Amino acid sequence: MTIISSENPNRLVNEKSPYLLQHAYNPVEWYPWGEEAFEKAERENKPVFLSIGYSTCHWCHVMAKESFEDPSVAEALNQSFVSIKVDREERPDIDNIYMRVCQTFTGGGGWPTSIFMTADQKPFFAGTYFPKAYFLDLLKAISEKWAEDQSALLNQGKRISEALSQPTNFSQTLQTAPIHAAVSALKQTFDEEFGGFGQAPKFPTPHILYLLLKTEPDMAEKTLIQMYRGGIFDHIGFGFSRYSTDRFWLVPHFEKMLYDNALLATAYLMAFELTGKEIYRSVAEKTLLYMKRDLGSPDAGFFSAQDADSDGEEGKYYGLKPEELTALLGETDGRRFNAYFGITQNGNFEGRNIPNLINNGKIDSSMDEFLPKVYEYRKSKTSLRTDHKILTSWNALALAAYANAYRILGTQAYLDIALKTVGFMDRELTDGDTVFSGVTSGVRGSVGLLDDYAFYIYALICLHQATQDPVFLARAQSLQSKAISEYFDQEDGGFFFSGKSNEKLIFNPKETYDGAMPSGNSVMVYNLTRLYALTNADAFYTVLKKQEAFMNASSAGYPPGNSFYLYSMLPTTEIVCVLKECSDLNKIKIKSDWIFKVTKNSAHPLLNGATTYYVCGDGVCLPPSNKIPEH
Repeated sequence: MTIISSENPNRLVNEKSPYLLQHAYNPVEWYPWGEEAFEKAERENKPVFLSIGYSTCHWCHVMAKESFEDPSVAEALNQSFVSIKVDREERPDIDNIYMRVCQTFTGGGGWPTSIFMTADQKPFFAGTYFPKAYFLDLLKAISEKWAEDQSALLNQGKRISEALSQPTNFSQTLQTAPIHAAVSALKQTFDEEFGGFGQAPKFPTPHILYLLLKTEPDMAEKTLIQMYRGGIFDHIGFGFSRYSTDRFWLVPHFEKMLYDNALLATAYLMAFELTGKEIYRSVAEKTLLYMKRDLGSPDAGFFSAQDADSDGEEGKYYGLKPEELTALLGETDGRRFNAYFGITQNGNFEGRNIPNLINNGKIDSSMDEFLPKVYEYRKSKTSLRTDHKILTSWNALALAAYANAYRILGTQAYLDIALKTVGFMDRELTDGDTVFSGVTSGVRGSVGLLDDYAFYIYALICLHQATQDPVFLARAQSLQSKAISEYFDQEDGGFFFSGKSNEKLIFNPKETYDGAMPSGNSVMVYNLTRLYALTNADAFYTVLKKQEAFMNASSAGYPPGNSFYLYSMLPTTEIVCVLKECSDLNKIKIKSDWIFKVTKNSAHPLLNGATTYYVCGDGVCLPPSNKIPEH
């Protein structure tokens, strides 16, 4: 058995992923995903243990400390298995497939994902976190079964792989998108007192809020306000944690992800656009500040996440005691601060306090003056680990958020950030019309997956709508055409998760479920709808119609699970603006449900020699007008 130590690290020491590097000095003889590991398993006739996680995952840390750093576990793994570590954020294609496997075995999923499989990547057993004692028993049982009746495990792996690789046959098809059915289902689980859906845990799921802001705004607003009041929003340093462990949005799972914050920033911006309420503007701006300050990279990209743990303890960074605040701010201001944010002697989380406004009836913006001082004090006590991977799909969502912020708020600083980000992405994350998955420590990842293309095209459309710069529209068109050729199923509709240029795995799904992030298939409907309206390209229209039929069939069984798709199918207003003076564009507030295009096309002449608007919506085109559209 090879003993791994600081003098003799395992093969992960040469990787770039922060998650893999966290395990580079485990006594487990880890391999990265690749031919070397599978050839060894084939040559030595051993099963493969695949462990999938990510660097800011709390239960990944727990299993690492309990098992992967333990010599007895390492001995069992090294003797009878070939062990592979995968960063799910670096390889979402592997994660997507084996999460489906885990859900098949257990009825649920999560990280770390633990998979036992054959040398040809066919899984025969799966789970998530295993306590050390159970894990040791499981390793013993599987190694004995492999020695005594290997064919049973091989057949099990073959059956599971064949079942999962079957094309999806949807139980029914629909002629139109089931928007009403989705909203009705969401009403059934809506928490009228605290917002959100169901009891606990509660996830923000921003794209559901996008849909509801246009269909049932009261439900969306209730949820947005309660999320902000709760501890899932960091009232000291800003930004949102991943989800709430309780009904009240009080105690979060503390890791902060770039994608959550980017999607939620846009949700609050949309709410401000709809209502004009300053609270939504404030939360959006605080979230955007968090993203740039805490996740922004020096070269204009965005890092992926911050850890839930500090000093080996989940949430320690965020917890405060009342005496800390009175010592820091003075007795009078400290008491006011504590009363406002619900900071008590008893605490609300393991003897400390998560600042929140759940029981505070009034929002007092004067408290903001104390936040920088408390933020710096909190940072001086302990720190959070940041995952420095720069992922293309997540950076695209951040780009979209800043573009939307400029369009809705008109703040030049947000446009400056958006332009620097798109410049970085075009320079570092693409090569012509090839999009890469990301960059870590200056090294590009593999060719991108569907989500990388879909989200980047989406961001470019958002940036085009914010600026009306034709460069961004042309770039979106080019990448959309490439994505169609790489990922689209011309025969049955739908985009595959992996493309022709990606590594071939045991099967290639078409992901349609809008979970923590929208699916690439849902986002592609948004992209194709807008690109066709803006370009009149027949190729986009043909794919759009097939994609709509595919997504209608997919969403029929559980409409809320395709909320971003349904949001994409809501009515839009198409506006062609023929400018007399370029400065006239500055007078126009382009709205989220507009598809806005500036043209000098003679097919759309000026009316009365002034800037003219041609407006179509709900199947009706209005006469040309010089009046700036309002709806």
